Amino acid sequence: MIGRTTKHMTATLLALLPLSAAMADDAPSADFKFTLGAYKFSENGTGIDVNLRHSSDYGNVWVGYFRAPKLDANQWRGGWDKTFGETVRIQPSVQVASGGFVGGSLNIETGDTWFAGAGVGRTNLRPYFNLNFDPNDSWMLSGGYRAETGQSIAATYVRDNRENPDQQHFHLTSRTPLEGKERLTLDLLFKRGLVDGQRIAKVGGTVTYDWPRFFVRLAFDPNTNFTSDNVWRLSVGARF
Repeated sequence: MIGRTTKHMTATLLALLPLSAAMADDAPSADFKFTLGAYKFSENGTGIDVNLRHSSDYGNVWVGYFRAPKLDANQWRGGWDKTFGETVRIQPSVQVASGGFVGGSLNIETGDTWFAGAGVGRTNLRPYFNLNFDPNDSWMLSGGYRAETGQSIAATYVRDNRENPDQQHFHLTSRTPLEGKERLTLDLLFKRGLVDGQRIAKVGGTVTYDWPRFFVRLAFDPNTNFTSDNVWRLSVGARF
């Protein structure tokens, strides 16, 4: 299930990186991005989330709301991030949420065609219904290749470095530009860690199809947040 503390939680702090992927996320002329997500948990019913993000010279600012009745989840949240530099790109981020949660991350990347990066995230361990798949209190390593055509492939390793150091994710992400300014993104996830005292090794993934203004995303995370719950997530959104 989506965890009520950072011990069982997923991360916007690191999951959207490396920085090269985050920088290429939106169409250049779109200042706003709206996302609506629906969740199906194998043991805890359903959930929904809405998210609105605005991009400007001051960075990305976002606000969201998540609700899942069987998880007793009802939380507002928001955040900010911005990338500084060109040869060496530094991206700090901050997240806050109702219930007293505060978190942040710092990520560094360098390289153009071939790139490498590292990052670290920290929270105050307050309850937070975060909606991606990676540990929050963690460190990250990434690297990959990005062609001038827009084709890219990246490997990202994320590992908890605080309460659950056995929890670790490995992502292999490919982005392929298509005709009509469309794009296909595939993210294969391999995860290892303890669930109820038993060690798991599971595979999940995400498929995203982008049009110039709209996108649809389907994701599956087995043993989400290292619990017994498997989750499917369907997201649709628009840039404007």
